[in-house]
Amino acid sequence: MHQFCCCFNFFFFLYLFSSTTIASFDDYTAFVYVGCSESKRIVQSPYNTNVESLFASLANGAAISSYDSFTCTAASAANPAYGLFQCRTDLAVAYCASCVRSAIDQLSSLCPSATGAAVQLKGCLIRYSDDAFLGKLETNLMYRKCGAPPSDSSSASLLGMRDAAFDDLSSGGGSYRVGAAGRVRALAQCVGDQSGKQCGQCVAAALAELKDVCGVTDGGDAYLGKCYVSYWSDRAYDSGQSRGKRPYVDRWWSDLFLLCLAHLAL
Repeated sequence: MHQFCCCFNFFFFLYLFSSTTIASFDDYTAFVYVGCSESKRIVQSPYNTNVESLFASLANGAAISSYDSFTCTAASAANPAYGLFQCRTDLAVAYCASCVRSAIDQLSSLCPSATGAAVQLKGCLIRYSDDAFLGKLETNLMYRKCGAPPSDSSSASLLGMRDAAFDDLSSGGGSYRVGAAGRVRALAQCVGDQSGKQCGQCVAAALAELKDVCGVTDGGDAYLGKCYVSYWSDRAYDSGQSRGKRPYVDRWWSDLFLLCLAHLAL
């Protein structure tokens, strides 16, 4: 009886863990893109002090939320530093904080002393500037990647599934949207400073980019200024396409179930 209770408690804990941190199996700190301003900030300037204060606010904020924005004026109200972070909504808070810290750490080498910059990792975005960009719609393309074309025999069916998954994203509400059709999955997320209307416009622009440029492929990513869209098919993972680790835990469940049965048999 004691062994059964131990296994039950363990599987109950695993259920809670997997339901809240399933995205942890993804490579959430994988680098996607960076954008740096040409201008540099002066080390001893009030603006530089405000930026350093902003970085601390971003790191602290990511420990309690998946999105937040800040306007730092501690050193000088005349030289504000604007910034935000956005983590993927399905990323647990602990991983969000880790992702944001990783992005901040990379700034020193990627954009040394830049007046403004944006760093996108697989699981999070950080951005700062001396320009008041918060709340503005931005559909400029930052990064795009297309997958491999399917075989001629499967292109028509893949196109239909992709478009159906895209329709889910178009009709979905909120800043985090998911779509699925057949073996195709799709994900869209807008930065938290966008209104519902702005988010819809940004997602529509990202979808149009993928359709126009990638055509019929087994996956693709389009990162715009204030949103991104990603889609993939089972074939993209099965063929080893570089799209991060698949966030499935089914195998963990089966392996641990066998271990539990072996433990009960002893």
